[in-house]
Amino acid sequence: MTYIGQQPSSTFDSGIQDRFTGLTTNTVTLTHDISAETDILVVWNNIVQDSGTYSVGGTGNKTLTLGGTLVSADIVTVYYTNRVMQSVNPTAGSVTTTTINDGAVTNDKLAGSISNSKLATPSIAGTESFFVRKTSSAQNISHNTQTLITFNTADINTNTNWSSANNRYVIPSNGTYLIFVAIKADSSSSNDIRGLVTQVRTNGVESTAFVATDLKAGYITGTEVHTQDCQISFSFLKTFSASDYVDVYCSVKTGTGGTSGRIQAGDGYNSFFGGFKIA
Repeated sequence: MTYIGQQPSSTFDSGIQDRFTGLTTNTVTLTHDISAETDILVVWNNIVQDSGTYSVGGTGNKTLTLGGTLVSADIVTVYYTNRVMQSVNPTAGSVTTTTINDGAVTNDKLAGSISNSKLATPSIAGTESFFVRKTSSAQNISHNTQTLITFNTADINTNTNWSSANNRYVIPSNGTYLIFVAIKADSSSSNDIRGLVTQVRTNGVESTAFVATDLKAGYITGTEVHTQDCQISFSFLKTFSASDYVDVYCSVKTGTGGTSGRIQAGDGYNSFFGGFKIA
């Protein structure tokens, strides 16, 4: 229903007048808050008082000072023409997503004020993560023989659990980790590389490894070698226990007479290995 002027109260209203008797002072205390003298009509012994003859003050302007002193037989009636109304709070759990207009909650209302215990603190806090690269010395690896890959530059090793001595990352604490790896291989000497197999092992056990394979159609004709680079990148989530470790193994598939390939190194990101805890 539409309305003109002030919106009607959403609750039943009562106490629209105050009545005072038996007083011998020049002040009375109103029941309701008002904003100014003009919000009330004061009637003293059935005579309407001009708003200039009385004043209001105190908390909520509820202290009414009359233009004279009452005797016990006087009757003062105060009629409210306007009151300062309290806001009506919704009951607990009554506000739903459909109650709020789309777009009503903006970033300005959220910035710097979010304090909610239900918002989980992310585990990706920079305390359990690593990222290492092979930046020098290409590494020869054999045909069909898995070889531990070495990495010589640690860009991120926040908890120092990456060991360059044995090229493994030791899991700092129980939880789920995102592990990722990228390996690039090419031919070694006159060998023809036709494929690359990469494993990320847990505790050095091949049967627990995540494996990816990149196969190429390389070939040799006469003395001419047809080489093709092989590159693998993949990632996975896994739940580990503290003190587990992960490392990377690779082997190549070579052409006729081939015995080895090599893992490329460089200042960029040809071959790298990393991970971090997410939960």
